[in-house]
Amino acid sequence: MCGINGIITKSNQKRDKLSEVINSMNNLIIHRGPDDDGLFSEENPDFSVGMGMRRLSIIDLNSGEQPIFSDDKQIVIVFNGEIYNFKLIKSKLEAEGVSFTTNSDTEVILKAYEKYGVESFQWLDGMFAFSIYDKNLNKLFIARDFFGEKPLYYTHTDKEFIWASELKSIIKTINFTPTISKKGLNLYFRLTYIPAPHTIYDNIFKLEANHYLEYDLSSHKTAIHKINEEPKPKASNISFDDAKSKTKDLVYNSVESRSIADVGLGTFLSGGVDSSIITLCLAQTTDKKIDTFSIGFKKASYDESDKSRVVAKMINSNHHEFIIDENDLKHNIHDILLNFDEPFSDSAALPTHLLSQKTSQHVKVALTGDGGDEVFGGYNKYYIGKMNDKYTSFIPKGLHKTISRLGNKYLIDKDDHRGRKYQINKLLNAIDYNGEFYWDIISLANTSNQLAEIIAPEYFENNIFAEYKDILNYQKVETLTDFRLVDKILSLEGGMLAKVDRTSMMSSLECRAPFLNRELWEFANTLPENYLMKGWNKKYILKDAFKDQFPEKFLDKSKSGFGSPTGDWLRQSFRTELESYIEPEFLKSQGIFNVEVITKLVNDHLDSKKDSSFRVWTLYCFQKWYKFNYLNQN
Repeated sequence: MCGINGIITKSNQKRDKLSEVINSMNNLIIHRGPDDDGLFSEENPDFSVGMGMRRLSIIDLNSGEQPIFSDDKQIVIVFNGEIYNFKLIKSKLEAEGVSFTTNSDTEVILKAYEKYGVESFQWLDGMFAFSIYDKNLNKLFIARDFFGEKPLYYTHTDKEFIWASELKSIIKTINFTPTISKKGLNLYFRLTYIPAPHTIYDNIFKLEANHYLEYDLSSHKTAIHKINEEPKPKASNISFDDAKSKTKDLVYNSVESRSIADVGLGTFLSGGVDSSIITLCLAQTTDKKIDTFSIGFKKASYDESDKSRVVAKMINSNHHEFIIDENDLKHNIHDILLNFDEPFSDSAALPTHLLSQKTSQHVKVALTGDGGDEVFGGYNKYYIGKMNDKYTSFIPKGLHKTISRLGNKYLIDKDDHRGRKYQINKLLNAIDYNGEFYWDIISLANTSNQLAEIIAPEYFENNIFAEYKDILNYQKVETLTDFRLVDKILSLEGGMLAKVDRTSMMSSLECRAPFLNRELWEFANTLPENYLMKGWNKKYILKDAFKDQFPEKFLDKSKSGFGSPTGDWLRQSFRTELESYIEPEFLKSQGIFNVEVITKLVNDHLDSKKDSSFRVWTLYCFQKWYKFNYLNQN
């Protein structure tokens, strides 16, 4: 696990100068790889190339240093991530006469590319971002894994092409703060994060998951290609029992492949379905007593540590439980939020950082249950399809408008409970008679109508999800399969995986997600939807496959989200700071918001007239980012 950086200049740049730039970029991401660093630089008459990396040593501790070169020194690679099937690929190549000098997965990527070219990228099962400079072709290739577990940013200017694992390395190198991207801004204030290919900045992009970028050093032109073609989901005729058996086998195999490490390894154990199953599988695929890690809360309404204790006792793990209170979550919030380098307001980032920080004191690698909900259909929002269909078939559109207005008037929470009234009102606001409801359901901060009210007209963009509909080749998103595919390219890549990567890497901890396995994902896409959600029973086949190994009905217990009481904090500890963010002169100088509307939204929340936790927290995180990056103020 590492971080990578690179730069191509479109004119000759001295090697010393180029190495200085790469070193500077590397120094900004030491947290991603505190164990080692490396760089490569080369000057040519018409261009120069530099690549660097920071390394967190997990596999092949003694000979896995990077960059790694081909035998003839014509191809060089820097790599961030883990390739879980590298031993299988290595065996195949050795049988074809290829020799290796290290035991690292990095060299396997290089040698596979050397022999088979970019076609070899399809073979990689893992989480990765890498760059390969091929002098024979005079080309650079940068690539990102199937789900987008590892980040990769890039920008193409008149003078250079730059890529990096974190935005901060690019911003430092171009030495100015770019203008705000309207698309990125609108995506953020809808979703609470910004999915690929966009960022908050104009002309800086995220490479999309399951893609590679090809850069021609002769023409300085780029082309982006998909690595793996993804078959259109189509239900097979497999029996439920056969599907359940295969589900079980695939989960066990994925856990086993993702537990390869030459350092200490454990699991995040929340006590929910996904983390409990991953932990059970790990305990059963190793002859060692495993380490498990969970957070418990002093406040009873947030605490679910009893569930993790049940699993830890059942498998006899070395269980580490960290009991915290709300004040612990607020510690270092400034550094946590700004480490994302662009606005990000998923409040679960705070406890995830704290858990990662504590876990890193014991192990270097942690398996997580991330991705289980997307693969097997586990989110409450997946009920919405059924609800929307039933509601719109019984309630005329005109009557719905009246019901919705009444809901907005009377279904008002005054505190940050996010309870039944909040959920019903969100459902009413998302109901759509044209098949568009899911885009508002995933808009955790603002619906399109709400955003149009708070954003200045010159910044507002309508229909911001059009390109994602084109990617999916869907104009309507109506089925459970549709929901899961939307989440894969939006919520998973832009939200969940960004949150886990940044918060864990801040503490130099590698997190691996066994449910994020392409074979498992594609198999789930062949299952009839009622295998995934039977009636109102979510993740039905996954729970049924493992229920006999847990106490009766344990996997049926509901679990709260891994969030933070941000709505209350904004009224209390962060009130003064938040109020400074809505000062009229400050808002006018930004020119981004409708001053009167945004001021009323915040003040109504602060005065407990109406709880708007998600919307106001999203504003708070944006303003903190804006002030730090554009005004150079903490």
